[in-house]
Amino acid sequence: MIGDQMSKTPSIIVPARLASTRFPRKLLHEVRGKPIIVWTAERIRTVAPEFPLYFAVDDDALESCLNSAGFDVVRTRADHPSGTDRLAEANASIGAAAVINVQGDEPLVTGEQIRALAAGLASGVAMSTLALPFKRPEDFANPNQVKVVRDRAGMALYFSRSPIPFARDAGGKVDAAWLAAHSCYRHLGLYAYDADFLSAFSTLEPGFLENIEKLEQLRAMEHGYRIHVGITDQPTIGIDAAEDVAEFEACLPA
Repeated sequence: MIGDQMSKTPSIIVPARLASTRFPRKLLHEVRGKPIIVWTAERIRTVAPEFPLYFAVDDDALESCLNSAGFDVVRTRADHPSGTDRLAEANASIGAAAVINVQGDEPLVTGEQIRALAAGLASGVAMSTLALPFKRPEDFANPNQVKVVRDRAGMALYFSRSPIPFARDAGGKVDAAWLAAHSCYRHLGLYAYDADFLSAFSTLEPGFLENIEKLEQLRAMEHGYRIHVGITDQPTIGIDAAEDVAEFEACLPA
């Protein structure tokens, strides 16, 4: 194994693949002469240097790009149905006791977010993730911005593309003032996993709700696993489409 399986410090593993419907080969798209995947890699190394960092890739070009930039790469199969399955294969070689999943197209992830994921996992759950309060009603209504509701202990009750909770007294019509007065959270696609759960995940039957919502975290919940949801006030910019590049570049120093 690459790492020390007895270590309590989670390893960060970034699942990276070139196939992308909305933005082909986006991880190798250059911003100011540097591929997006390298922006993400350098950001993680800078903001969270205490965590071992690996990239799980399925492509020669990604492997060469990351190796040239000085990052550790684990080669994985190309046929994984999800990034979580890719992480599980990679960690079979790395041997980390816990794994933090940062997406390769999240070049503005923060150290606070990464450490919050690790802290959430330390509470003894199978998974931890993060959420951010909604501020704009158009975001709350957007099915591409996933919502999450929590119990009083901070555990996920449900994830949905629908606006939840439903504002019954307002007839479902909410504005910024309503959102400011109520705790409605947008799920951020950052996760941490216990290694035993991660290895078991790919063997779980896909869930009924997962198939409807197209949210793989619902598979874990449908099989009885608990997910801790930490709250952050730091948004991330995921580069999902070509038009998102300008938003990322606007955040860089002049």
